[in-house]
Amino acid sequence: MSSEKKRALGRGLDALLPTVSTISSSSGASYGDRSVFTCPIETLHPQQGQPRQRMDGSKLDELAASLKEHGLIEPLVVRRSPSSPDRFEIIAGERRWRAAQRAGLKELLVVVKDVSPNTAFELALIENLQREDLDPIEIAEAIERLIKEYGYTHETVASRLHKDRTTITNALRLLKLPPRVRTMVVEGKLSEGHARALLGALDDASIESLADKAVRGSLSVRKVEALVRQQRQGSDTHAPTTPPQANGSANIRDLEQRLTHRLGHKVQVRDRGGKGEITIPYASLDELDEILEQLDVR
Repeated sequence: MSSEKKRALGRGLDALLPTVSTISSSSGASYGDRSVFTCPIETLHPQQGQPRQRMDGSKLDELAASLKEHGLIEPLVVRRSPSSPDRFEIIAGERRWRAAQRAGLKELLVVVKDVSPNTAFELALIENLQREDLDPIEIAEAIERLIKEYGYTHETVASRLHKDRTTITNALRLLKLPPRVRTMVVEGKLSEGHARALLGALDDASIESLADKAVRGSLSVRKVEALVRQQRQGSDTHAPTTPPQANGSANIRDLEQRLTHRLGHKVQVRDRGGKGEITIPYASLDELDEILEQLDVR
């Protein structure tokens, strides 16, 4: 990707949209590589692989009512469909398009961008992330696609979204949750804070059990964190016995648990009379990268 395109992506929608005051909705206009005009609503269609997979029907109805009363204030961003030059693929604004259909609007103001399919997809991801229209799992999935499909580093994603690298790493960790628990987050039954706390549990079965308990009891994030700690302490109690350690072994176990919870990865502390070692196993280079991100090793 050229540096010019990357700069445009970094600026997000500001790089895509002319100011509202410059737009004439009565006829087409040109702004550099952008064409701005109204088009029939039936000529628009969603982008294939659109990062936003879920939309709240009641919120669409609210937006539809607003569009019916006030009209569309901000134009959609589209590209011409490769298979049909008279149709347009939505880059940014699918939610507004769906609400406009519910409101019975016949035409919509659009900005037409001449971009490749790859760039269109990246713009859609960044547009959704910057607007905070995505749930935590959709955000994690979108970030993962930027990294895996487009070669972004954690640092690049953080820079584009104006967030720190730890935020990006923590978002990606949510994808380690069992599918059923991810669904709870998507449905709003568990917050992102609950999800992060559950990642400290021993295994997927433990995560699911604690998630069910959190939902049934409407537990706070701190309560879930306490349950995770209790579970890990209970596991240590029932672990195979080893020769007694020197005084302070309880403190060592507590330190292991706190480090494990902080990093989201198993941490082992071995103390030998005031000397010892701290071990952080990892199963892949991706896990190693996550650990380094948490340790802020650049």
